[in-house]
Amino acid sequence: MKSFSDLTEREILAVAIASEEEDGRIYQSFAEDLSERYPSSASVFEEMAEQEAAHRHALLNLYQKRFGPNLPPIRREDVKGFLRRRPIWLTRNLSLETIRKEAEVMEYESALFYQRAADRATDVGVRKLLGDLAAAEQGHETLAMRLGAQILTPGAKKEEDLAYRRFFILQYVQPGLAGLMDGSVSTLAPLFAAAFATHNNWETFLVGLAASIGAGISMGFAEALSDDGSLTGRGSPILRGGVCGLMTTLGGLGHTLPYLVPDAIPDSFAIATTIAGAVVFFELWAIAFIRARYMDTPFLQAVFQIVLGGAIVLAAGILIGGA
Repeated sequence: MKSFSDLTEREILAVAIASEEEDGRIYQSFAEDLSERYPSSASVFEEMAEQEAAHRHALLNLYQKRFGPNLPPIRREDVKGFLRRRPIWLTRNLSLETIRKEAEVMEYESALFYQRAADRATDVGVRKLLGDLAAAEQGHETLAMRLGAQILTPGAKKEEDLAYRRFFILQYVQPGLAGLMDGSVSTLAPLFAAAFATHNNWETFLVGLAASIGAGISMGFAEALSDDGSLTGRGSPILRGGVCGLMTTLGGLGHTLPYLVPDAIPDSFAIATTIAGAVVFFELWAIAFIRARYMDTPFLQAVFQIVLGGAIVLAAGILIGGA
């Protein structure tokens, strides 16, 4: 995987061509999904798909003049820092709000990419075209306004947020939630295995503490190293990694802290384990709700992924510890 700063002008143009082609297909899939429910809204996405095709044609013509007919096999997935877009367009009957938010993020990212690419271009023609494309992306009418004027009823219309705010939520809130989910689930097995193997609160607490901190460090480094923020504008990798690592650690500590109940207290193990079990219950359901709220995941799917998955991990820990 290459860093954006290491790309040549040829590779930048090739990535841009592939991106415009993919975005055009995505907008066309949105149009097909909305054609029966919201035909006027579908026409907006058909127009956007046509714009992406025109952008791709202009980029391809410039590339052929500069570098010939052969494109290098590089896509945005091969460039460190590009957003890994969720393939929600593969799902039918998406809500209009979900599609609208995804399209706004796509427009924002495309404009940012062309701005950064134009700044690095040395050829006058390449620089001009990339700058024009950045202006075109920025000059799009606000998608929410266009859709709202045509098809959204007053009861269905929500307060409009700026695209950059959604982008911020996507890039900062989601890493934190990912860390919270990982910390809450991944530490269940070692914690409860230690608990039922030793029946000692303090030793169980030490195992849970080590697992929580270890998972936090691992997730923090993974998030920080996944994207340096130079292209996507996601901000400092240290900050994002710190948020992700901190939330991972907190997710594990939630059901670890009950084992601070002193062993000298009668039935201390049963008390600590009961409290920890209750914490796990509320923890998993809360995370399922947050995932459904902020990650556009259907609630039942979130419950299946988080609650059922966590219960299986918990049961595995108890069985291993009691063996």
